[in-house]
Amino acid sequence: MIDAVATDSSTSSNDKPRRTRRTRMTGAERRQQLLEIGRTLFAAKGFEGTSVEEIAAKAGVSKPVVYEHFGGKEGLYAVVVDREMRRLLDMVTGSLTAGHPRELLEQAAFALLDYIEESTDGFRILVRDSPIPQSTGSFASLISDIATQVEDILGKEFKSRGFDPKLAPLYAQALVGMVALTGQWWLDVRRPKKAEVAAHLVNLAWHGLDGLEPKPRLIGHRKN
Repeated sequence: MIDAVATDSSTSSNDKPRRTRRTRMTGAERRQQLLEIGRTLFAAKGFEGTSVEEIAAKAGVSKPVVYEHFGGKEGLYAVVVDREMRRLLDMVTGSLTAGHPRELLEQAAFALLDYIEESTDGFRILVRDSPIPQSTGSFASLISDIATQVEDILGKEFKSRGFDPKLAPLYAQALVGMVALTGQWWLDVRRPKKAEVAAHLVNLAWHGLDGLEPKPRLIGHRKN
């Protein structure tokens, strides 16, 4: 079932309203419309705060149309989340093109901040706790996937400096987690500007890495 969406309310020469003309959306167009509406509502209200009735009303269709395309709110939400997670992962992994480790850090930081800036609704959905399983996992698992990409880069850098490359996964998680949490904070404040945020993130990460001790020691009273 595909619903009509367009009307023509003009009048004829004898002032009688013309019969409403209705154009039909294709199945693909209707599905895309529902995804965009669902994405906006889920970002603003969350999964629990959004109803099938509201989604249908915004689209100008009946509830059965939503069920026909997605099987219900859960199915629509799952598709929205999966698409956003794939987009973010593609943006970050696709950005890692430079050869110098510091520039790679800059590219990764910019990729996440670009995504937040260009897809604010999508990021708001991702950082919420998902009430249903996703085929692409959770936001935490997505961050872990990105860290795996960084891990390979760090492993080579550690080896060239005489550090234990087996520690690269730990540092990769720390670096990516730092950028992700900063991104969640910047999502709402949007200050300072994106380039400045990226510069400060890399400043902390790079100069921290540059001054790494091969075998760091604790100086407090706790030793284990």
